[in-house]
Amino acid sequence: MTKPAEVGVRTGDKISSETHTMEELLEIQRAAFLRDGIPDAKTRIDRINRLQALLLDNADEICDALNEDFGTRPRELSIATDIAGCMIDLTHQRRSLTKWMAETNVAKLQGLLGYKQRLRHDPLGVVGIMGPWNFPLQLTVVPAGSAFAAGNRVLMRPSSVTARTTEVIAKHAPDYFSIEELAVITSKHGGGSDFAKLKVDHMFFTGSPEVGASVAVEAGKNLVPVTLELGGKNPAIVDVGADIDKAANFLADARMINGGQVCLCPDYVFVPEDKVGEFTDKVVQRWTTNFPTVVGNTEYTSTINEKNFNRIVGLIDDAVELGATKRQVIPAGDALPDAAARKIPPTLLTGVKAGMKIEEDEVFGPVLTVYPYRELGEAIDKINAAGHPLTLYWVGDDNANLARVADHTRSGSISGNDFALHLLSHGLPFGGVGRSGMGNYHGRFGFETFSHARAVTVSTMPIKFAELVSSPFTDRDRKLTERQMAMFRRFLRGSVRKNAKR
Repeated sequence: MTKPAEVGVRTGDKISSETHTMEELLEIQRAAFLRDGIPDAKTRIDRINRLQALLLDNADEICDALNEDFGTRPRELSIATDIAGCMIDLTHQRRSLTKWMAETNVAKLQGLLGYKQRLRHDPLGVVGIMGPWNFPLQLTVVPAGSAFAAGNRVLMRPSSVTARTTEVIAKHAPDYFSIEELAVITSKHGGGSDFAKLKVDHMFFTGSPEVGASVAVEAGKNLVPVTLELGGKNPAIVDVGADIDKAANFLADARMINGGQVCLCPDYVFVPEDKVGEFTDKVVQRWTTNFPTVVGNTEYTSTINEKNFNRIVGLIDDAVELGATKRQVIPAGDALPDAAARKIPPTLLTGVKAGMKIEEDEVFGPVLTVYPYRELGEAIDKINAAGHPLTLYWVGDDNANLARVADHTRSGSISGNDFALHLLSHGLPFGGVGRSGMGNYHGRFGFETFSHARAVTVSTMPIKFAELVSSPFTDRDRKLTERQMAMFRRFLRGSVRKNAKR
């Protein structure tokens, strides 16, 4: 039976997580989970309410910290993604958890015959959440809300790259949570590799495939299950009948969200061969209109740090040196790329071929590669050769061509004619496949990720299954077995006949 937790945030109880080691915080939370038992709906809702309040009450300070971490990052973007953007799923979790956590009777008729079957949705215990730097709150707070909805305690480690933002959250978290419920892990506790070694009950990681693989290895040593939300080079396909104006504007905008530093940004796009010139002209035109200045533009998000700035510039230079053609939007008076401001101009590449580094690496910056195609199968083959992306963009009608692409590729999702709308849906999961991740969350999918589906059976039947499958075996048992085999053979023959008629 669920019950309210014994502690929230009490007077004199506002203890910073930095007063304890990671291992101590884990033990504190595990002991509290065992002491209090499974929390009731009221406790879970209260925790989600406080998580929302943590962001909303400190929104101005959070936005300032994000701007400081990036160099320049529009306040509107930070609000939309890392604060207000979290509220959509948190609100859905809060409103739905009472229904989701209820025990389910899965076999009413059998129950009347003495075979009761119920399904519990139990919390796992203590969940570890590791977030990335590109959306350091959105991608830690939303899974934390799902974990709270499922009844867990949370150790949350935002990225150390966005250190100022993590500092703000760590400072204010004790005003809303006891460390028994939520503890914010900072670089003072150690690195991400240290966090991955914790013997939590579930590890949730968002970041690159390379780091995700190492997290999975460390978690695997402790048999800790993992959810990995990773990246990938997301392709886009412009259908032969698509409006090129709309396609160019949409993909130009989608590529530049957060300076291109989004795991869901389109990375490369296939355009019908006879429309490539028109498409590239219109992309450049869109960027020219949207970014009259770059260096001094506070609405143009900087590349997060020098390492990534140099990496992206290097990918562009390597492609050009090996024969690719680049078109960049460099406003009058701007000298770009600008290392001091960490700003790279919107860049469009054509003529990219195998052997160029940008063919293999996820760009995670303001660069869009364009490939021509004559037949849809060319685009499908190239997408499949590149691995399974987090999402696949389609520009065009919901038609047979889209169905062909869906049937012959794999990706975490498919997004048609707009940017990642599945993030806004309560009924759709967010997650990758293959190299772009394992597991998913958002809505009920998040609740189930952090829950254990626990089977409960109670029998009052006169015949015991244990007796039927243990020695000694009688003539009655042998006859029952033969009748079972005859029955299943008959079912199989019927299925084969029906299937042959389809």
